[in-house]
Amino acid sequence: MLRRLYDATVALAAGPRATWALAAVSFAESSFFPVPPDVMLAPMALARPERAYRYALVCTIASVLGGIAGYAIGSLLFDSVGLWLLNLYGYGAKIEAVRAFYAEWGALFILVKGLTPIPYKVVTIVSGALDYDFAMFVVLSVITRGARFFILAGLFNRFGGPIRLFLEKHLVAVTVGAVAVVVLGFVALGKLF
Repeated sequence: MLRRLYDATVALAAGPRATWALAAVSFAESSFFPVPPDVMLAPMALARPERAYRYALVCTIASVLGGIAGYAIGSLLFDSVGLWLLNLYGYGAKIEAVRAFYAEWGALFILVKGLTPIPYKVVTIVSGALDYDFAMFVVLSVITRGARFFILAGLFNRFGGPIRLFLEKHLVAVTVGAVAVVVLGFVALGKLF
């Protein structure tokens, strides 16, 4: 089943609407959706390594726009939508700890978080809820999200063939590892606060 899903994803990644789907997932992941855009970026960049940097740019722009939407949720709708989303991910009760942490480490947290599997939507919503400087939030988001996606794009562009062979040979192990990294990201954020 996993092999069929992988093959279907790679086929879709080469399709004409794949870039729009990548943008939608990147936008949604930054504000409410639990699946990271890497799930689409990887097969798209592996299917078309020469377009890897273009896909990274799409991810970066859409992710930052989604982050702005997450910031707006935190800023304008925190008591309803924002707190509900944070509770959904298990962080609602820890908002005061997050507030104290942000007062001291906000910029560094945004930069580091953008490169890790810790859910970025938590950062965007909390940044808005705590009225973190909006311009600084956008600049930090561009830096960190861009770095994350362009590093991946560089790897896929340069080593796309060997990476694809490795993935296809060890698909189950790679999938389990990727899921474990995302779960550990949620756990790490929970332990941080």
